[in-house]
Amino acid sequence: MIDINTIRSNGPEVIERLKIKNFDAADIIKNLGCVDEDRRKTLKQLEDLLAESKVLSRQIGELMKQGKKAEAEEMKERTVALKVETKRLQEKLDQFSAGQNELLVQLPNIPHPQVPPGNASDDNQIVSEEGQVPELGDGALAHWDLAKEYGLVDFELGTKITGAGFPVYRGQGAKLQRALISFFLDEAIAAGYTEYQPPLLVNEDSAFGTGQLPDKDAQMYHVGSDNLFLIPTAEVPVTNIFRDVILDELPVKCVAYSSCFRREAGSYGKDVRGLNRLHQFDKVEIVQVAHPDKSYEVLDEMVEHVRGLLRKLELPFRVARLCGGDMSFASAMTYDMEVYSAAQKRWLEVSSISNFETFQSNRMKLRFRSGDGKNLLAHTLNGSALALPRIVAALLENNQGPEGIRMPKALVPYTGFERISQ
Repeated sequence: MIDINTIRSNGPEVIERLKIKNFDAADIIKNLGCVDEDRRKTLKQLEDLLAESKVLSRQIGELMKQGKKAEAEEMKERTVALKVETKRLQEKLDQFSAGQNELLVQLPNIPHPQVPPGNASDDNQIVSEEGQVPELGDGALAHWDLAKEYGLVDFELGTKITGAGFPVYRGQGAKLQRALISFFLDEAIAAGYTEYQPPLLVNEDSAFGTGQLPDKDAQMYHVGSDNLFLIPTAEVPVTNIFRDVILDELPVKCVAYSSCFRREAGSYGKDVRGLNRLHQFDKVEIVQVAHPDKSYEVLDEMVEHVRGLLRKLELPFRVARLCGGDMSFASAMTYDMEVYSAAQKRWLEVSSISNFETFQSNRMKLRFRSGDGKNLLAHTLNGSALALPRIVAALLENNQGPEGIRMPKALVPYTGFERISQ
């Protein structure tokens, strides 16, 4: 949530910068200005009455000590009237505050000045590209066919048990999943991240804190009887560990493995075939809480961490800085990491690494104690390190050959096998 002070001091600039996200904020900012002015006037009136009440209480005490009971009683009548008026103003202030928040939560985060304009993925900036794209011979198979041939993933069985988008992994496919999870966790821990195992369900406050509510409620699975939400990523519960917390030291580095659940409503076509887009999938997530002066250094560090994982997996990849129209509601800047799928002949996004600046911390009241003793909003960042489905797809497709599917050397200690074979 954008800080109201930012809108007070830079309203026109906020409107212009949000246009990068193809969002017209003019009416909301105008209404915010009116509500905020009314709220501040009401707050001033309330503070004046409370101050008067405090003075009267002190004077009444002095009069009672002096034995001037009649004068004290007259003042008490004034304090009764003040209490009634104070209650009325407090209710009015609460209404204005609620109205202000209702407007603020409609505004997406302000994009960083380096975010390029654009409407879709074609407008993203390719920052770097690494690795050799493999040349597959005739008869090369897409991962969904390889998964069936080698008995790694059963999509039909998952549909029978639950529905489309809930695959069943088995044999070496299940072992590969477990190996990737352990590999990603070990790499993050070696880089200084503390491992967490969070809940898979969160409440409304947690989903609101990281920006899933109210923006993405249609994409989340809701457990209605308990009013809980299945997590779309471990970012949600892990970041909310620090909700309503004042930190003494920064940065804080967290990593967590979890299953993730996304309804993906309206997703159809070739982009959702096989492991390309699922309703349930596994992911290792890295989260950092950083000092505002250093958060973009931290963002670069997190991008480099994911680069290192992809290098060790021996996958060709590229890094893209997302344009405004392709960014999430809560992000100030996002880098996507994409691996090349040789059989599908296209790039697949396997990680998004984002700096949210104070957008999430303002919602969560996540603060840190500065050197001069002030409590300031921290910056939050997160990234996939990594999401498994498309990594598995690329590993299967890019490494297929006559003798089976080769595993990258870094994974062999985790899989226990160098090759997937029949």
